[in-house]
Amino acid sequence: MADDAALRKCLVCLAAIMMVIGVYTRYSLKKIIATYVFGMFAIGGVLLPDWEFFDRPISQWTSPMTVSHLPPLHPPHPPPPPTRFRFYPLRTVLYTMVYGYGFYKWWMYIST
Repeated sequence: MADDAALRKCLVCLAAIMMVIGVYTRYSLKKIIATYVFGMFAIGGVLLPDWEFFDRPISQWTSPMTVSHLPPLHPPHPPPPPTRFRFYPLRTVLYTMVYGYGFYKWWMYIST
């Protein structure tokens, strides 16, 4: 992962959410663990994938990536960093459906 700071921030936020859920549910260990598992899957699904591979249209995900050219050994200046997220409507809809359903099921479990 190139951006460890984002992972650290997400893990700290997850710990804070787990503490709030623990107080809200009167220290229910099962619900705290469910929050941890859901949070880790959510963080892993957003931060850990190889975005260079997935930053393509979904129709190209089944084909391997091609290398258009090899970078020179000593470039004259560092290349600009690639954009983290590109907007693809189908990918956004899929992520919204999966995470929305997961969040709904998690909330129903926590609120009961």
